[in-house]
Amino acid sequence: MNLSQVNLSALIGSRICHDLISPIGAINNGLELLDMAGGQSGPEMDLIQQSVGNASARIRYFRVAFGAAGEQTMGRSEITSILDDVMQGARLNVAWGPMDAQPRSHVRLAFLALLCVEAAMPYGGRIEISQNDGKWLLHGRAEKLNIDPPLWEILSTKDAPSDLRPAQVQFALLPLIAADMDRRIHVQIADDTVKLSF
Repeated sequence: MNLSQVNLSALIGSRICHDLISPIGAINNGLELLDMAGGQSGPEMDLIQQSVGNASARIRYFRVAFGAAGEQTMGRSEITSILDDVMQGARLNVAWGPMDAQPRSHVRLAFLALLCVEAAMPYGGRIEISQNDGKWLLHGRAEKLNIDPPLWEILSTKDAPSDLRPAQVQFALLPLIAADMDRRIHVQIADDTVKLSF
C-alpha cells in the first residue's frame, strides 16, 4: 500500500464516519425530544439511548483513527471526551497524559496504537498514553494478556497477511501511517505489560 492508497483509505474512513454521525445524532436528538415531551421511559428506552451513545462515541473515535488527519490540532478536552465516551462501561481504563493540544496526525497514531494495545488486553487493565519530546508511549498493564505474535510482527515488518480480519486492520495501518510520518513502531511485551512507542 503506497502513500496515495493510505490517503485514499483515510478519505474513505472519513466519508463513512461523516455520513453516519449525522443520522446517529438525529436519533439521539429524537430521543431527547421524546424524553422532554414526557414520552415512554423504561429499560427499552435506556437501551436505545445507551446504544446510540456507544455508536456515536465509536464513530468519533474511528473518525480520528481511520480518517484523514489534516493539519489541525486537537485539544486535550476533545481527546479525553472521545476516550471517556468510548471506554464507558469497558474493562479498560485509559489515561491520556499530554496536557497540551496535539497534532491530529499524532492523535491518529495514538488512537490506532491504542486499538492494538486494547486487542492484547481483552480481560481489562490500564493503558497510559504519554508523550515526551515528540516520542509517544502507550504502556498497557493487565493481570492477563492475550498476545497474537503474528499480529504484533506486522508492526515491524509492515507485511499484513491476506487473511487479516477487519477487527485487526489497525495492525496493518499503524506501521504504514507511521512510516509516512518517518516514524517506526517499537514494541516491548512482558508477562503483564505491553509497551508500544513511536
